[in-house]
Amino acid sequence: MNREDFENLLQLKTAVPQDWDICQIKSIVSTKITDGPHETPELEETGVPFISAEAIKNDKIDFNLRRGFISEELHKQYSKKCKPQRNDIFIIKSGATTGNVAYVDVDFEFNIWSPLAFVRCKEYLVYYKFLYYQLLSDIFRKQVELSWSFGTQENIGMRVIERLKAIIPKLPEQRRIAAYLDKTCYAIDSAIEKKQKQLETLDALRKSIIHKAITRGLDDSVVLKDSGVEWIGKIPRHWKVKRIKRYAQVKRGASPRPIADSIYFDDDGEYAWVRIADVSASGRYLEKTTQILSDLGATLSVKQYPGDLFISIAGTVGKPIITKIKCCIHDGFIWFDNPTFNKDYIYFIFMSEAPYQGLGKLGTQLNLNTDTIGQIFIPEPPKNEIEAIVTFLNKKTTEIDALKENINAQISTLEQYRKSLIHECVTGKRRITEHDLKEIQAHV
Repeated sequence: MNREDFENLLQLKTAVPQDWDICQIKSIVSTKITDGPHETPELEETGVPFISAEAIKNDKIDFNLRRGFISEELHKQYSKKCKPQRNDIFIIKSGATTGNVAYVDVDFEFNIWSPLAFVRCKEYLVYYKFLYYQLLSDIFRKQVELSWSFGTQENIGMRVIERLKAIIPKLPEQRRIAAYLDKTCYAIDSAIEKKQKQLETLDALRKSIIHKAITRGLDDSVVLKDSGVEWIGKIPRHWKVKRIKRYAQVKRGASPRPIADSIYFDDDGEYAWVRIADVSASGRYLEKTTQILSDLGATLSVKQYPGDLFISIAGTVGKPIITKIKCCIHDGFIWFDNPTFNKDYIYFIFMSEAPYQGLGKLGTQLNLNTDTIGQIFIPEPPKNEIEAIVTFLNKKTTEIDALKENINAQISTLEQYRKSLIHECVTGKRRITEHDLKEIQAHV
């Protein structure tokens, strides 16, 4: 691939500077690009940290997300193939996050699993931090997306990674660019972190408002009594408490098997197919999915209709959602047959997350099934109070959601600016001088 073809491929808005080299990654690494073991190791309670793709988060290595620990013996064995050290770069080479990168900024020993490819730069040619920023940019991402193969998931082989292109200025300019991006990205990331904390504060406020409304009602002067249920606490004296199974039969969804068979899908079908990802990407209501079932597929699943409420018990565990479309759910969801409750009220009860108290950690570790959901106690106000609570919570949560949407838009703008800044610097569209570096160091 010549310079012109490379620039056209990446759709760069300006040409790569003539004094920058375009080379394959394999020509700038000091050791052959490799990965971790392909076997599944026996994990220990203590030992040497062992990480995989999930530990690569926000362009950094999060050792809190390690798979576990391996023994010193296994570490020695795996280190014959790959022994990570400070300044090494990891590239995720399989799964939904293929192409994501991070670099090592610790000195303690650890090891990696096969989804991670390991890159170590020739220090006399390439500054690792410059290459790291280039691998974060569109110049690398586009190459990855054009090169990966598909099986059950995206995948990019190590030999393919070796042949991907990098554009490399002289070493002093690499260091200037990296230092400049360190400072500017730190400032941007700090601003994003503050806004994410604002979102967390709003989420906590939202849950607090919901919890107070569903357990105390809207009248602060009402006489209270002990509900006898830990997550509920005290409730108005005239309210009742019942298990959710008293209001509906709790059932599980179902799937046609094997689910990957195309015979079960048809874009002209009547029922949408709900995956966990569809629910995770939705708010209160399910309005669309990415797949549609065929008539045959729909007969082998569980049908839900506009207004129906169901809850995820796999993936994003514990999330309630109300559908606005005709759809089918698999056994990663539970649903309510012939409910006698107000669905919006029950939605808010489960959205508060409080009923899951004592059942595990919300998210992927929460242990939910039809029995545990059915056994959950919930408060039962009179019908008119339920309607007033739903109206109140609709208003309050809409206000909070609007604030969150505005903050998320600000975060998106900052993230896009960070991305474009990195791209401009590592492609030479923006040349970084010593003066630029002094300016940013003086202000950040």
